[in-house]
Amino acid sequence: MPMKILITSGGTTEAIDSVRAITNHSTGKLGKEIATTFLKNGHQVTLVTTKNAVKPTKHQNLTIHIVSDVASLKRKLEKLVPIHDVCIHSIAVSDYTPVYMTDISELKNTSNPETLLTKQNTESKISSQSEYQVLFLKKTPKIIQLIKKWNPSIILFGFKLLVDVSKDELIHVARVNLRKNHADYILANDLNHISKDKHKAYLVNQTEVYEANSKNEIAMLIYEKVTKDE
Repeated sequence: MPMKILITSGGTTEAIDSVRAITNHSTGKLGKEIATTFLKNGHQVTLVTTKNAVKPTKHQNLTIHIVSDVASLKRKLEKLVPIHDVCIHSIAVSDYTPVYMTDISELKNTSNPETLLTKQNTESKISSQSEYQVLFLKKTPKIIQLIKKWNPSIILFGFKLLVDVSKDELIHVARVNLRKNHADYILANDLNHISKDKHKAYLVNQTEVYEANSKNEIAMLIYEKVTKDE
């Protein structure tokens, strides 16, 4: 029976001003591969992604929603998660968002720097005349920790990217994230093992570990786990 699959992909961008932003290098290629796999097998796919991320070709069973930052992602998922069977949360979510950017002289002349956290930049483009600037950042909400609250019965796949760690460390961190985020599976991967033609990853649940070596293998592995009880 066709399932309603919600996939997030790409990478969020947090604006500093109207021309500057903090972002990441996520392309959305893995999300596209996963979406394509489910579409080929007759499922309804909702893809929540970003403007510059790669996307599947148009399909009658595909609906695409564009988000930009963590706030817009949260608003969109809060509406979509309750009406889907599965959430594959592969988007690279920004950990911090800008609060205030200022000349370092203002920081030096402020007796209590924490007061600057209540200020906001009002200009559309912050001046670049100063040799040094200080950017205050605020932690963004952990979207994955909200998904099961919005829909306790949804099947949740989370993703964890680390850099230059052992397989044992990857699996350990994945299992910690399973419990912390109430996920059903975590896809753990190491940036050093991702290239144009290769993407080594481990799909982890509480008792088992499944290995994949390409984006296509990852997509098929996730598909198999989602549909195993159909």
